[in-house]
Amino acid sequence: MSTLTLAAVHTKYNLLETMRVPIAVIGSLVFPTLAFCLFVLPQRMVVDEPEFATAAIASMVVFAFMSASLFSIGLDMAEQRSKPWWPYLRTLPGSSAARIIGLMAATLIISILAMIPLLIVGGIFTAATVQPGDLFAAIGLAILTAVPSALLGTIIGTTAGPKAAIAITQVAMFLLAFGGGLFLPPILFPEWLDLASKFLWVREAREIVIAAALGQSAPLWAVLGILAWILALGVHALWLYRRDEGRRYR
Repeated sequence: MSTLTLAAVHTKYNLLETMRVPIAVIGSLVFPTLAFCLFVLPQRMVVDEPEFATAAIASMVVFAFMSASLFSIGLDMAEQRSKPWWPYLRTLPGSSAARIIGLMAATLIISILAMIPLLIVGGIFTAATVQPGDLFAAIGLAILTAVPSALLGTIIGTTAGPKAAIAITQVAMFLLAFGGGLFLPPILFPEWLDLASKFLWVREAREIVIAAALGQSAPLWAVLGILAWILALGVHALWLYRRDEGRRYR
């Protein structure tokens, strides 16, 4: 069985395992929309201005993919590694990469589903306007720019235990969300914080997705920055993967 075929099997069973806990599914689907209702809808200046409203919705889409990547991948991997089933899986001939790919694919599917109620609420209760082509471009870029968050989730899940992973993930999520301008527009940041946030992949993802939603060109610094983060986190995640594979055959 090829790695991709095995990854599809892992994706299926990760989704089935998640659906066996309804509150986990509901929480994952509702959390981004709830954050939007709490942080964006009360701001009438944002809601009533089409460009600001579109940018706010795009920011929450980035938040949806970021939070799902950190929590679903990081916490699930940490929990799985703490169970006897994980060492047993490592003894099987299938590649451990299939398990990681399957978990990422399942997380991606849940993130896409969580985005639907967010877009519906944003479309009904705000003045946001977006062209269909720009909408699909923004969604596609939101998926691509979530790669660094997925890689960070993989690193957390591979290196931390379940209890530590919860604390690390929560701190990382709020720091990245706030520093990336997802809760508060960067235009309100002091100059030093605005400059520092531009080095975070979440801020870079925000700028890229907002530019796509508004039909504009993404800033070059954001594109180069997120590519650098993907390379750096990808190299580290690959090193952890190879280390795990080495332990498997000892």
